[in-house]
Amino acid sequence: MSLNPQHNFSDLVAKLIDGSITKSELDKLLYFFLNNQEIKNWPEHLGSKEDVQERIHQKIRLELDFYKNEGVKVIPFYKKPFFKYAVAASAALLITLTAVFKQQNQDAIAKVVPNKIEIGTDKAMLTLEDGSTVVLEKGKTYTNKSVNSTGKELLYNKSNSSSNKVAYHYLTIPRGGQFAITLADGTKVWLNSETKLKFPVNFTEGKTRSVELVYGEAYFDVSPSTAHKGAGFTVYQKKQQIHVIGTEFNIKAYKDDSNIATTLVEGKVEMQFANVKQKLIPNQRANFDIKTNKVKIAKVDVYSEICWKDGVFSFEDKPLDEIMKVLSRWYDIEVVFENESLKKEQFNGVLIKDRNIDEILRSIKNSGIIKKYEFKNKTLLLK
Repeated sequence: MSLNPQHNFSDLVAKLIDGSITKSELDKLLYFFLNNQEIKNWPEHLGSKEDVQERIHQKIRLELDFYKNEGVKVIPFYKKPFFKYAVAASAALLITLTAVFKQQNQDAIAKVVPNKIEIGTDKAMLTLEDGSTVVLEKGKTYTNKSVNSTGKELLYNKSNSSSNKVAYHYLTIPRGGQFAITLADGTKVWLNSETKLKFPVNFTEGKTRSVELVYGEAYFDVSPSTAHKGAGFTVYQKKQQIHVIGTEFNIKAYKDDSNIATTLVEGKVEMQFANVKQKLIPNQRANFDIKTNKVKIAKVDVYSEICWKDGVFSFEDKPLDEIMKVLSRWYDIEVVFENESLKKEQFNGVLIKDRNIDEILRSIKNSGIIKKYEFKNKTLLLK
């Protein structure tokens, strides 16, 4: 695959920005930027490099900001098959342009990254009702009487049980992993790194469908109650319960988090904290403080909250310590701030999850937040 930077580059950039680019053209553009660190003979008719960078950034924001027309029933960008390619390509292009424009800062970067630091991938451990475990990995299938694995998703047989006896399975995602599951009622759940979900093999007909997010982060696309004789759906998480009619939402509740963040994408949910009930509307996030039992509701950029499941990190004015928590889970590393003041520094950018850790850190470095980083085994030192 090749791309002549003097001929095709300007055409493909223009197509990317106006939305007319095809999947194969996106592949060519990505390939070019992943294999060329400098852009020579810049096409003057495109305007300055900085201008192109800004236009691409605006395109990313336009695609992520999919729910502005309240009350108008549209298909959000994030649900369109083409969306993930457009965002991924735009983000990769923006990242590479940023790196090229700030090439003079590269001398301050430590480029030695241990080979043992791998990019996260599809992997999980399934615990069956008898306590036995099954290791699930990308590229390997698994099947038993109630479930089969494609290597990236568990698929449970669609069925209801009239028995009151319920068998439970656990799906545990390690650091550096991700996995998806379709439950027996048709509900689909995406699980992020360092996450554990408890769920029934079958649901009892006519009764509320319940699962427990033991810890971690999960995105739920719930099968509506109308398909299950009115039976609702409840997610339990520590002190919090989420009662669902039929909707899509994200829950973030890691073991080291002091609050539970629930973001509603569409539909309706009612949250219960001890004796307090709170309803959410789309584009809202509820932060429940576990220690104080207080809840704060805020309007958010929804896709920035859920794009992890589509292979994208989107950080909007996030402090560096929060960003490093995300990266440490995905790359299974430890992070040490040698300069404590860096923890509060904010970064705003879109990064692609299938890049190696050095590319990700280089992008953050180019923003001017950190001056130097280095690795000692699997520990990242920020200076």
